[in-house]
Amino acid sequence: MDFQSKTIILTGAAGGIGAALAREFAARGAQLALCDLNCSALSALAQELGAQPMVCDVSVESDIQSVVAKVEKTLGPVDIFFSNAGFSAGEPDHAASAPDTIWQAAWQVHVMAHVYACRAVLPAMLARGEGYLVQMASAAGLLNQIGDAAYSTSKHAAVGFAEALAISHGDQGLKVSVVCPQYIATPMLGYDDPASAASLPGVLSPKIAAQRVADAMEQERFLILPHPQVADYMAFKAAEPDKWLASMRKLRARLVAKLGKLELRQMHKWM
Repeated sequence: MDFQSKTIILTGAAGGIGAALAREFAARGAQLALCDLNCSALSALAQELGAQPMVCDVSVESDIQSVVAKVEKTLGPVDIFFSNAGFSAGEPDHAASAPDTIWQAAWQVHVMAHVYACRAVLPAMLARGEGYLVQMASAAGLLNQIGDAAYSTSKHAAVGFAEALAISHGDQGLKVSVVCPQYIATPMLGYDDPASAASLPGVLSPKIAAQRVADAMEQERFLILPHPQVADYMAFKAAEPDKWLASMRKLRARLVAKLGKLELRQMHKWM
Protein backbone atom coordinates (compact mmCIF):
# COMPACT_ATOMS: atom_id res chain seq x y z
CA MET A 1 0.00 0.00 0.00
CA ASP A 2 1.32 3.40 -1.02
CA PHE A 3 0.24 6.46 1.02
CA GLN A 4 0.82 8.89 -1.84
CA SER A 5 -2.39 10.83 -2.57
CA LYS A 6 -4.50 8.50 -0.43
CA THR A 7 -7.42 10.12 1.38
CA ILE A 8 -7.29 9.21 5.07
CA ILE A 9 -9.78 9.92 7.83
CA LEU A 10 -7.98 9.73 11.18
CA THR A 11 -9.86 9.98 14.48
CA GLY A 12 -8.32 10.93 17.80
CA ALA A 13 -5.88 12.99 15.77
CA ALA A 14 -5.26 16.07 17.90
CA GLY A 15 -2.59 14.67 20.23
CA GLY A 16 -0.47 11.72 21.28
CA ILE A 17 -0.17 8.84 18.84
CA GLY A 18 -2.93 10.36 16.68
CA ALA A 19 -0.96 13.54 16.00
CA ALA A 20 2.19 11.49 15.34
CA LEU A 21 0.28 9.31 12.87
CA ALA A 22 -1.08 12.41 11.14
CA ARG A 23 2.42 13.82 10.69
CA GLU A 24 3.75 10.47 9.46
CA PHE A 25 0.95 9.98 6.94
CA ALA A 26 1.33 13.56 5.69
CA ALA A 27 5.08 13.03 5.25
CA ARG A 28 4.29 9.98 3.12
CA GLY A 29 2.04 11.97 0.80
CA ALA A 30 -1.48 11.34 2.09
CA GLN A 31 -4.27 13.91 2.16
CA LEU A 32 -5.84 13.99 5.58
CA ALA A 33 -9.13 14.66 7.31
CA LEU A 34 -8.32 14.92 11.01
CA CYS A 35 -11.03 14.30 13.61
CA ASP A 36 -11.08 15.09 17.32
CA LEU A 37 -13.03 16.92 20.02
CA ASN A 38 -10.06 19.11 21.01
CA CYS A 39 -10.83 21.98 18.66
CA SER A 40 -7.79 24.17 19.32
CA ALA A 41 -5.20 21.39 19.04
CA LEU A 42 -7.01 19.95 16.04
CA SER A 43 -7.03 23.29 14.23
CA ALA A 44 -3.33 23.89 14.91
CA LEU A 45 -2.32 20.44 13.65
CA ALA A 46 -4.51 20.69 10.56
CA GLN A 47 -2.99 24.06 9.71
CA GLU A 48 0.53 22.64 10.20
CA LEU A 49 -0.15 19.73 7.85
CA GLY A 50 -2.49 21.36 5.35
CA ALA A 51 -5.17 18.91 6.47
CA GLN A 52 -8.92 19.24 6.86
CA PRO A 53 -9.99 19.57 10.55
CA MET A 54 -13.29 18.02 11.55
CA VAL A 55 -14.77 18.12 15.04
CA CYS A 56 -16.21 14.68 15.70
CA ASP A 57 -17.44 12.61 18.64
CA VAL A 58 -16.68 9.06 17.51
CA SER A 59 -19.23 7.63 19.94
CA VAL A 60 -22.02 9.32 17.96
CA GLU A 61 -22.79 7.57 14.68
CA SER A 62 -24.25 10.65 13.02
CA ASP A 63 -21.00 12.53 13.64
CA ILE A 64 -19.02 9.89 11.78
CA GLN A 65 -21.55 9.79 8.96
CA SER A 66 -21.31 13.56 8.64
CA VAL A 67 -17.49 13.45 8.53
CA VAL A 68 -17.49 10.80 5.81
CA ALA A 69 -20.06 12.68 3.72
CA LYS A 70 -18.04 15.92 3.93
CA VAL A 71 -14.76 14.19 3.11
CA GLU A 72 -16.26 12.40 0.11
CA LYS A 73 -17.59 15.75 -1.13
CA THR A 74 -14.36 17.72 -0.63
CA LEU A 75 -11.53 15.20 -0.94
CA GLY A 76 -13.10 12.29 -2.78
CA PRO A 77 -13.52 8.61 -1.88
CA VAL A 78 -12.15 7.54 1.49
CA ASP A 79 -9.19 5.24 0.88
CA ILE A 80 -8.30 4.64 4.53
CA PHE A 81 -10.34 5.08 7.68
CA PHE A 82 -8.07 4.91 10.72
CA SER A 83 -10.11 4.62 13.94
CA ASN A 84 -7.65 5.77 16.56
CA ALA A 85 -9.62 7.48 19.34
CA GLY A 86 -9.40 5.86 22.76
CA PHE A 87 -9.15 6.44 26.51
CA SER A 88 -8.34 4.69 29.77
CA ALA A 89 -10.12 5.42 33.05
CA GLY A 90 -8.99 2.64 35.39
CA GLU A 91 -11.11 1.09 38.11
CA PRO A 92 -11.59 2.18 41.74
CA ASP A 93 -11.51 -1.27 43.33
CA HIS A 94 -12.29 -4.77 42.00
CA ALA A 95 -12.39 -5.69 38.31
CA ALA A 96 -16.09 -4.83 37.94
CA SER A 97 -16.01 -1.70 40.09
CA ALA A 98 -15.88 0.95 37.37
CA PRO A 99 -19.32 2.55 36.96
CA ASP A 100 -21.62 1.79 34.06
CA THR A 101 -20.76 5.13 32.48
CA ILE A 102 -17.12 4.06 32.08
CA TRP A 103 -18.00 0.62 30.75
CA GLN A 104 -20.45 2.11 28.28
CA ALA A 105 -18.01 4.81 27.17
CA ALA A 106 -15.30 2.19 26.64
CA TRP A 107 -17.68 0.14 24.52
CA GLN A 108 -18.78 3.15 22.48
CA VAL A 109 -15.28 4.52 21.83
CA HIS A 110 -13.32 1.27 21.48
CA VAL A 111 -15.91 -0.85 19.66
CA MET A 112 -18.96 0.95 18.34
CA ALA A 113 -16.88 3.80 16.88
CA HIS A 114 -15.23 1.18 14.66
CA VAL A 115 -18.63 -0.24 13.75
CA TYR A 116 -19.96 3.23 12.91
CA ALA A 117 -16.93 3.95 10.72
CA CYS A 118 -17.46 0.71 8.83
CA ARG A 119 -21.14 1.41 8.28
CA ALA A 120 -20.18 4.78 6.82
CA VAL A 121 -17.38 3.73 4.45
CA LEU A 122 -17.54 -0.03 3.92
CA PRO A 123 -20.37 -0.16 1.32
CA ALA A 124 -18.51 2.25 -1.00
CA MET A 125 -15.22 0.45 -0.46
CA LEU A 126 -16.78 -2.90 -1.36
CA ALA A 127 -18.46 -1.36 -4.40
CA ARG A 128 -15.07 -0.05 -5.60
CA GLY A 129 -13.35 -3.32 -4.69
CA GLU A 130 -10.76 -1.54 -2.54
CA GLY A 131 -10.35 0.22 0.77
CA TYR A 132 -8.44 0.02 4.01
CA LEU A 133 -9.83 -0.05 7.57
CA VAL A 134 -7.35 0.36 10.41
CA GLN A 135 -8.40 0.08 14.03
CA MET A 136 -6.33 1.08 17.02
CA ALA A 137 -6.72 -1.58 19.67
CA SER A 138 -3.99 -2.32 22.22
CA ALA A 139 -1.76 -5.08 23.50
CA ALA A 140 -4.44 -5.16 26.21
CA GLY A 141 -6.77 -6.53 23.53
CA LEU A 142 -4.45 -9.50 23.04
CA LEU A 143 -3.21 -9.83 26.61
CA ASN A 144 -4.72 -7.64 29.34
CA GLN A 145 -4.25 -4.36 31.17
CA ILE A 146 -3.96 -4.78 34.90
CA GLY A 147 -6.22 -2.33 36.70
CA ASP A 148 -8.60 -1.53 33.85
CA ALA A 149 -11.03 -4.31 32.98
CA ALA A 150 -13.29 -2.05 30.91
CA TYR A 151 -10.36 -1.02 28.72
CA SER A 152 -9.08 -4.58 28.32
CA THR A 153 -12.51 -6.04 27.60
CA SER A 154 -13.44 -3.43 25.00
CA LYS A 155 -10.04 -3.72 23.31
CA HIS A 156 -10.48 -7.51 23.06
CA ALA A 157 -13.78 -6.82 21.33
CA ALA A 158 -12.07 -4.40 18.94
CA VAL A 159 -9.60 -7.10 17.91
CA GLY A 160 -12.48 -9.52 17.38
CA PHE A 161 -14.33 -7.06 15.17
CA ALA A 162 -11.23 -6.43 13.06
CA GLU A 163 -10.85 -10.17 12.58
CA ALA A 164 -14.50 -10.43 11.53
CA LEU A 165 -14.01 -7.71 8.92
CA ALA A 166 -10.92 -9.40 7.50
CA ILE A 167 -12.66 -12.78 7.36
CA SER A 168 -15.86 -11.45 5.80
CA HIS A 169 -14.39 -9.01 3.29
CA GLY A 170 -10.71 -9.80 2.78
CA ASP A 171 -11.53 -11.47 -0.55
CA GLN A 172 -13.50 -8.43 -1.73
CA GLY A 173 -10.60 -6.00 -1.95
CA LEU A 174 -10.81 -4.77 1.65
CA LYS A 175 -7.61 -4.46 3.65
CA VAL A 176 -7.85 -4.55 7.44
CA SER A 177 -5.29 -3.87 10.13
CA VAL A 178 -5.55 -3.84 13.90
CA VAL A 179 -2.84 -2.02 15.84
CA CYS A 180 -1.91 -3.39 19.26
CA PRO A 181 0.80 -1.31 20.96
CA GLN A 182 1.92 -1.49 24.55
CA TYR A 183 3.07 1.72 26.19
CA ILE A 184 3.53 4.90 24.16
CA ALA A 185 4.69 8.16 25.75
CA THR A 186 1.46 10.10 25.38
CA PRO A 187 -0.63 12.26 27.73
CA MET A 188 -2.70 9.15 28.57
CA LEU A 189 0.42 7.89 30.35
CA GLY A 190 1.19 11.31 31.76
CA TYR A 191 3.83 12.37 29.21
CA ASP A 192 3.40 15.80 27.71
CA ASP A 193 7.05 15.53 26.61
CA PRO A 194 7.69 12.12 24.99
CA ALA A 195 11.45 12.56 25.46
CA SER A 196 10.98 12.25 29.22
CA ALA A 197 10.14 8.55 28.75
CA ALA A 198 13.13 7.76 26.56
CA SER A 199 14.97 5.88 29.31
CA LEU A 200 12.06 3.59 30.19
CA PRO A 201 12.27 0.14 28.59
CA GLY A 202 9.27 -0.77 26.48
CA VAL A 203 7.94 2.80 26.20
CA LEU A 204 7.98 4.11 22.63
CA SER A 205 7.82 7.72 21.54
CA PRO A 206 4.71 8.55 19.48
CA LYS A 207 6.96 9.30 16.49
CA ILE A 208 8.64 5.88 16.52
CA ALA A 209 5.32 4.13 17.08
CA ALA A 210 3.75 6.02 14.15
CA GLN A 211 6.66 5.11 11.86
CA ARG A 212 6.29 1.43 12.76
CA VAL A 213 2.54 1.55 12.17
CA ALA A 214 2.94 3.25 8.78
CA ASP A 215 5.64 0.77 7.72
CA ALA A 216 3.36 -2.15 8.63
CA MET A 217 0.44 -0.57 6.78
CA GLU A 218 2.59 -0.30 3.66
CA GLN A 219 3.14 -4.05 4.01
CA GLU A 220 -0.62 -4.49 4.63
CA ARG A 221 -0.15 -6.55 7.78
CA PHE A 222 -3.30 -7.47 9.66
CA LEU A 223 -1.78 -7.53 13.15
CA ILE A 224 0.47 -4.53 13.73
CA LEU A 225 2.69 -4.77 16.80
CA PRO A 226 4.75 -1.61 17.35
CA HIS A 227 6.27 -3.48 20.32
CA PRO A 228 7.48 -6.78 18.75
CA GLN A 229 7.82 -8.47 22.16
CA VAL A 230 4.02 -8.64 22.36
CA ALA A 231 4.18 -11.58 19.94
CA ASP A 232 6.23 -13.53 22.51
CA TYR A 233 3.75 -12.71 25.27
CA MET A 234 0.91 -13.88 23.02
CA ALA A 235 2.68 -17.16 22.33
CA PHE A 236 3.22 -17.76 26.05
CA LYS A 237 -0.43 -16.97 26.80
CA ALA A 238 -1.65 -19.35 24.07
CA ALA A 239 0.70 -22.18 25.01
CA GLU A 240 0.43 -21.89 28.80
CA PRO A 241 -2.73 -19.99 29.76
CA ASP A 242 -2.68 -21.04 33.41
CA LYS A 243 0.98 -20.12 33.81
CA TRP A 244 0.33 -16.83 32.02
CA LEU A 245 -2.53 -16.00 34.40
CA ALA A 246 -0.36 -16.91 37.37
CA SER A 247 2.41 -14.64 36.13
CA MET A 248 -0.07 -11.79 35.65
CA ARG A 249 -1.39 -12.28 39.20
CA LYS A 250 2.16 -12.09 40.53
CA LEU A 251 2.77 -8.92 38.52
CA ARG A 252 -0.44 -7.38 39.84
CA ALA A 253 0.49 -8.24 43.44
CA ARG A 254 3.93 -6.70 42.97
CA LEU A 255 2.41 -3.51 41.56
CA VAL A 256 -0.09 -3.25 44.41
CA ALA A 257 2.71 -3.71 46.95
CA LYS A 258 4.83 -1.10 45.23
CA LEU A 259 2.23 1.52 44.36
CA GLY A 260 -0.74 0.85 46.60
CA LYS A 261 -3.17 1.87 43.87
CA LEU A 262 -3.19 0.60 40.31
CA GLU A 263 -2.90 3.69 38.11
CA LEU A 264 -1.74 3.41 34.51
CA ARG A 265 0.40 6.54 34.75
CA GLN A 266 2.47 4.88 37.47
CA MET A 267 2.22 1.16 36.67
CA HIS A 268 3.96 1.22 33.32
CA LYS A 269 7.13 2.49 34.97
CA TRP A 270 7.33 -0.69 37.06
CA MET A 271 6.17 -3.33 34.59
